[in-house]
Amino acid sequence: MGSKNKLIILTGPTAVGKTTLSIQLAKRIGGEIVSADSMQVYKYMDIGSAKIKREEMNGVSHHLIDVLDPDDEFHVFRFQEMAKEAIKGIYARGHMPIIVGGTGFYIQALLYDIAFGQEEDHNDLRERLERTAEEKGSAFLHACLKEVDPDSAQAIHPNNQKRVIRALEFYELNGFPISEHNKREREKEAAYDFCYFVLNDERDLLYRKIDLRVDEMLEKGLVEEVRKLKEMGFSKEMVSMQGLGYKEILSYLDGACTLEEAVYLIKRDTRHFAKRQLTWFRRERDVIWIEKKAFDYDNNKILNFMIEKFDRLQ
Repeated sequence: MGSKNKLIILTGPTAVGKTTLSIQLAKRIGGEIVSADSMQVYKYMDIGSAKIKREEMNGVSHHLIDVLDPDDEFHVFRFQEMAKEAIKGIYARGHMPIIVGGTGFYIQALLYDIAFGQEEDHNDLRERLERTAEEKGSAFLHACLKEVDPDSAQAIHPNNQKRVIRALEFYELNGFPISEHNKREREKEAAYDFCYFVLNDERDLLYRKIDLRVDEMLEKGLVEEVRKLKEMGFSKEMVSMQGLGYKEILSYLDGACTLEEAVYLIKRDTRHFAKRQLTWFRRERDVIWIEKKAFDYDNNKILNFMIEKFDRLQ
């Protein structure tokens, strides 16, 4: 301890209350926030991603929010590059980086400086796998992955075609599974002295908050937001439009389901997503769990606890 740069991570399942707490923490310790969210990075996608508004930032600098167009590629390797660049600037300004968001794989990649091998262009292989998906469906492609890399198949949802293709691509290029590579990388020592906080709540309360948040998104104009994105030429083939809330509303706009059905799916799948997030964080090393109930739902008590833990790194 001592020779590495310091870092705070604040994560947890969707709708648990990370945003408010992160602003309060940043104000207390002179921090800047780096978003570890796979959707808030995109412009024009505000309501469905629960993106923080400028006025809610309370003067705290935020990074990796609203910086890419919805047709831009954004994956873990690009996040890692962009986050490292942002963190370098934060240290240069004498501030503390606070990584905030619910994408566990992104956080892990940054914290342990995971190497992703050569990011070369393997267009021929990728196009062949994409064609296979078109002709035989994503379930077939996922079954192929299950044969060569069962661990990755378990971790990657069959509908996440982009990640399924990347895992198959890695296997074909290297002759061994990406899950094996990632396991080796995870055993590396962290690149920072860090406090890794996971904010959590009672399951029933969390699920209620998720349902309420989806209702609020609809009231704020989620359908209109997705309609506008569609009119701008952003389609369901894009990674951004596969995000929760976007793909379901797109299906509704395309006449594939009713609005009621779309809303039901968003709520159900967001609850499932929250469950997967918690499973991921339970597997991580050196995590400090913050159960909101144990702090009487008092953010000041939570902040004091976090700052006390962080001060021990000094």
